This record gives sequence, C-alpha cells and structure tokens, in this order.
Amino acid sequence: MQQKRPSQSSAPEKTHSLPDIARDSTAQIAGILDRVGMSGIETVLRRRSPEGELMLVPARADAFVNLDDPEARGIHMSRLYLDLQRNLEENEFTFSLLATILESFTRSHSSLSSHSYLRLSYEILLKRRALLSDNEGWRHYPISLEASWNGKRAELKSSFRITYSSSCPCSEALSRQTLRERFEEDFGDHQSISSSHVANWLQTREASAAVPHSQRSHADITVVSEKADEQLIENLIDQVEETLGTAVQSAVKREDEQEFAVLNGANLMFCEDAARRICSLLDEKEGLRDYRIKVRHMESLHPHDAVAITTKGVEGGLRP
Repeated sequence: MQQKRPSQSSAPEKTHSLPDIARDSTAQIAGILDRVGMSGIETVLRRRSPEGELMLVPARADAFVNLDDPEARGIHMSRLYLDLQRNLEENEFTFSLLATILESFTRSHSSLSSHSYLRLSYEILLKRRALLSDNEGWRHYPISLEASWNGKRAELKSSFRITYSSSCPCSEALSRQTLRERFEEDFGDHQSISSSHVANWLQTREASAAVPHSQRSHADITVVSEKADEQLIENLIDQVEETLGTAVQSAVKREDEQEFAVLNGANLMFCEDAARRICSLLDEKEGLRDYRIKVRHMESLHPHDAVAITTKGVEGGLRP
C-alpha cells in the first residue's frame, strides 16, 4: 500500500538551492576507485508466477559504478537508487533487463564513471511432488545474479543453491560392522536360524545398534552461460537435484520418509563425490562457458563442515 505524500502547502518557500557536496567539492585525497555505490537495497521484481500471473517478489540489490575522476568527491548514489527502482517497477523482470539497468547507471554518471555493477538476490518458487504419496509442496531456491558493464558489453554470472541430504560412507560402513557384531553376539551359537527369526530380530532395537549419520548439505553453483535466462537456472536446479539424488523434500508422509531413507542408504557420498557428480553434469552442458561449484556438508558428527570447491578451469575465469 502506497503512502500519501505529506502536504507541502505549509512548507516554507526555499529561496536557495540545496548544496551538492559530492558535485561541488573536490576529493580530500585524489584517486580513482573501482566501485562506489550501495549494498543491501530493498526492492522488488515483477516476475511471472508458475501460473503465468505477474507478481511482486522481494529482492535485495547491490548497485555500483567506478569512479574514474580522481578529483571528484563522490558519485550520485540517489541516481543509482532511482534508476534501479524505476527499471524494476516499470518492467517485467528478465535477465536482459540487467543490461538496461547497468547502462542507465553509467549514463547517469557519464562524467564520472565508465563501468557499472549490479547484484540481485531473490528466490524462485518451484512446486515439488512428494516421493510416493499424492502430495506436493513449494520449495524456495535462493538466486543471485551478478551483472557488470565495462562500457562495451555486459557480463552475467548466475548463482543458485541446492539443499540436499548426504549420508557418510564411513559412518555407514562402521554401522554395518557394529550390526554384524551384534548379530554374531545374539546368534553365534545357533547352528541354523529361520528366516522368520532373523526377520523378527531385525525389527528389534538390537538391529539398530548403530546408524549412519546424515546431514543437510548445500551445493552453491555459479555459471556463466552464452545464453542465460531463468529457464536455464530452473533446468539446472532440476538436473542437479536429480544428479545428487537426495534433495530435501517439501510434503512428507510416512511412505515418503521411508523412501527418503532408502534413497539415502543407496546414495552414500562424501563432499568430494557430490562435487564430482555436479562437475560431470555441467561439463556435458553446451553453452556453459564457466562454472564454480562449492559443496558444503554440515557435519552432524563434527562442529565444522566438510567442503569441496571446483571450477571449470577456464583461464582468467571463475576462481575457487
């Protein structure tokens, strides 16, 4: 809901222009600066919902230009803010809009700047089916877009996060050994054991004398693509989740939880395994010029995390 502007009828008439220190004073120490601007700007994106309706999506932005003039005291930050808000409010959001905004940043600072930078952070919504039951729920996926303008062309890096479950192969092997030892303790003197006896034993607490540990895990992926759009990101999210095999779930009934336990048991992985799986997937994608993968397993055993990082290895490209 928009607030009404306060009435200006009672405001005293100004007889002098307001001072502009950034424009009218010189730098205390001369020097050029790589980036000057604002971070954490609260804004909205006009995006299409999965049903095709325009909706407002909360977002945060970082907006910068360089400062080429070594004598200039500062840039005009309000121009960046107003250019950003006007473009985002008046247009349906697409990745191509980022280039328009970047050009407007440098155009509004034509005497001061030649480069510009914009970072947008928001979430996309995807509906996910339950593993077995006839249910579904929404998942929110964090997205970050970093766009830069060097005076000739725009560069775009797109980042997203996948959250999944990882079960430790070491812990699983140790748990199996413990189970074997417990079984031998209980049945070592028996010459023969019926299948029903074993089945009943497997239903007791003795059969879960040790269980492998699992943990929520993150895969943070950045890609540089020849043709970047939101559909590409949504496709990559689907494919990475399929590659990892144990993406966290939304709607879960008992049969879904049991199936998730089965998937975890069949999908043991170190952070190194997860990073290599994603790397293998992205290497097969045409049009991906570069990528960076950071996998983090938030250990339930340790107070620290297990991390693996890799890149495509492009000369001058994304760095670990």
